[in-house]
Amino acid sequence: MNTKIVLRGLAVGAAFSAALAFGQSYPTKPIRMVVHFPAGGPTDLVARMVGQKFTEAWGQQVIVDNRPSANGVIGVEAVVRAPPDGYTLLFATGGSMSIAPALGTKLPYNVFSDLAPISLVVINPQILVLHPSVPANSVRELVKLARSKPGQINYASVGPGSPQHLGVEMLKSMTGIDMVHIPYKGTAPAITDVLAGHVSLMFNSMPSVLQYVKTGRLKGIAVGSAKRSPAAPEIPTVAESGVPGFQYVTWYGLLGPAALPKDVVSKLNGEVVRSLRDKDVAQRLAREGAEPAPTTPDEFAKFMRAEYEQWRRTIATAKIKID
Repeated sequence: MNTKIVLRGLAVGAAFSAALAFGQSYPTKPIRMVVHFPAGGPTDLVARMVGQKFTEAWGQQVIVDNRPSANGVIGVEAVVRAPPDGYTLLFATGGSMSIAPALGTKLPYNVFSDLAPISLVVINPQILVLHPSVPANSVRELVKLARSKPGQINYASVGPGSPQHLGVEMLKSMTGIDMVHIPYKGTAPAITDVLAGHVSLMFNSMPSVLQYVKTGRLKGIAVGSAKRSPAAPEIPTVAESGVPGFQYVTWYGLLGPAALPKDVVSKLNGEVVRSLRDKDVAQRLAREGAEPAPTTPDEFAKFMRAEYEQWRRTIATAKIKID
């Protein structure tokens, strides 16, 4: 028998056994979960919910490390450069994982090769809201109105290249309408001007605007998700309102450094799934306007890629460039 082959086989077997033992014992120390948004915001709150469930299940503290920056670069890079041992994780958003790469932003990493997807965590359905003065009560009526007044209806977003901006641009490209983008430096001033009627409409998250819809200060005519939101089941989707195939949500997901051992990925994925089935977690997420959406790692990877391709097409069609 070839001695080299035997020794190589023993080495591979030993490495496999060590990896298996590591996965079974993981975690044996605190886990750092990097969030590329400030503390107290919706992304941070959901990350802390998930982290608390990890702590309860494994008896190891999950330390949320807030590293806000444009496109999430600082936080994402910290995870990309971390050892692939499961003790540094990334709680990321669609903005950093799909939109930033689609915009052609120069990033010091490749989100598809330098990170290991673990699971999609939640989706946040976006709602299309109009000022009451706009003479449209559905997407069909809005499209008809916009076609009759090309370039005369404006919409707000929280900035160029933001999900809110791209959501309306996708609606424009799929319906052939022309509306004018009015960018703002944040959600609060954008909503304020829509409420005042200075801007006609915008897409925004449920928690930010649903209160105004319920009190009649804004008209909620459709949600961007593939199905109606439990938070407002009476509001139809854009797709069922005359724009088939339209889907626009924001989302959060959990990832680790590339080369994260598969058994560690599997263990983390299983805990995400278990955590999101908890009734208390589901209720708390509902209050944030979020919906549990756990996936397998492969499903999450395909979802990220599909989101990237969707936004890449929208950005190209709208000729959006971010300096």
